[in-house]
Amino acid sequence: LEGRADDVIVRGAENMSPGEIEDVLLTHPAVADAAVIGVPDEEWGEAVAAVIVLKHDAASSIANSVSQQELLAQELKNLVKARLRSSKVPKLIRFEASLPYNETGKLLRRLVRQTIAVG
Repeated sequence: LEGRADDVIVRGAENMSPGEIEDVLLTHPAVADAAVIGVPDEEWGEAVAAVIVLKHDAASSIANSVSQQELLAQELKNLVKARLRSSKVPKLIRFEASLPYNETGKLLRRLVRQTIAVG
């Protein structure tokens, strides 16, 4: 596994690297940035959740359309499923305007978790 130990998603007996899932999501032509975190799940301990920042042209075309967002979310889930095990498919996908980074460019996953918890 790569990355910090506290960033690892523990789903059942499987430890998952968020970076591996993020790398797949970033291959989609509409995705500018992605953050993957673990969220509480009653059955598995943690579930995979993703926060996606769309490229400007994609964001403007689906900004106010819930159905377009749902279609893109399903497309992203299918992309992950095609390249990784099905257990790594995000259960939840949220679209945001930006992701929080500190001054050195490190993703602030703690703030991403708060974004998911609020929404």
